[in-house]
Amino acid sequence: MSIFSFIKEAGEKVIDLLTPGKANASDELKKHVEKVGLGNPNIDATVEGDKVTLTGEVATQEEKEKIILAAGNIEGVASVEDHITVTGPTVVASRFVVVKKGDTLSAISLQVYGDANKYNKIFEANKPMLKDVNKIYPGQTLRIPE
Repeated sequence: MSIFSFIKEAGEKVIDLLTPGKANASDELKKHVEKVGLGNPNIDATVEGDKVTLTGEVATQEEKEKIILAAGNIEGVASVEDHITVTGPTVVASRFVVVKKGDTLSAISLQVYGDANKYNKIFEANKPMLKDVNKIYPGQTLRIPE
């Protein structure tokens, strides 16, 4: 189990997901995950206040990380508790960075890899949630692969 923190005020507005007492939060989150392009994973979610708890199974570490980011990059979500099991081969988990005002993928790439030209590695690691290398926002959390 891991708990990931997010900036509550940043992210996509998925208002129905965070409505207090929402009985079908799991269905709403699955719709959101599918909408951002991650398919229909075998996961369930519960929402308690500003915390999302994810359970279920996925095939890869990458899929798991992208689902966590899709859930955490929703406005109003402050944390995601991860109980997702990876059924495929074990690989090193990516690290995450929070986009700051003025950041670009090139600037983040320079900071983490020492080479601004590796920005496409970050872009590819965050697809399909990122659709354009120039469209990131402060408070957004991104995967940074090794």
